[in-house]
Amino acid sequence: MGKTSAGLLMYRRRGDAFEALLVHPGGPFWAKKDDGAWSIPKGEYERGEEPLEAAKREFIEETGFQPHGPFTPLTPLTQPGGKRISAWAFPGDYDPAAVRSNAFSMEWPPKSGRRAEFPEVDRAAWFDFKTAARKIVKGQVGFLEELDRFEKKGILYFTPFH
Repeated sequence: MGKTSAGLLMYRRRGDAFEALLVHPGGPFWAKKDDGAWSIPKGEYERGEEPLEAAKREFIEETGFQPHGPFTPLTPLTQPGGKRISAWAFPGDYDPAAVRSNAFSMEWPPKSGRRAEFPEVDRAAWFDFKTAARKIVKGQVGFLEELDRFEKKGILYFTPFH
């Protein structure tokens, strides 16, 4: 079995706009990438671990925010590299400026023998769906498309924020 990841796609309505929260990966490889670099908060999980519980854990680790359902399952997607991602959508309205991510360590600069620590997520932002489809990594666009179909059919739950 190939690698598996699970993640959460938070959405909200602002006036007439339907928006999704995406995160930008931290570290030097992603520092200067924007379009096609953003993602839903997600991470790998182990065999036997419940994917939705893993998705909640990863959301907390990558954003510092506690996700609250209801959680709408989205169709799992297989990435170009073979990783399978399960995802759930949920309504929310967190401030992206308040994101607090866990960190990872890697050798940096390459072949220097020194280790540096970087945030797993260096920023988050709300995007309307047209912009989100341009920002998100190509292999996750299907999550946005499915969520957009759900919204147009009126089958999503919306929390009355502000």
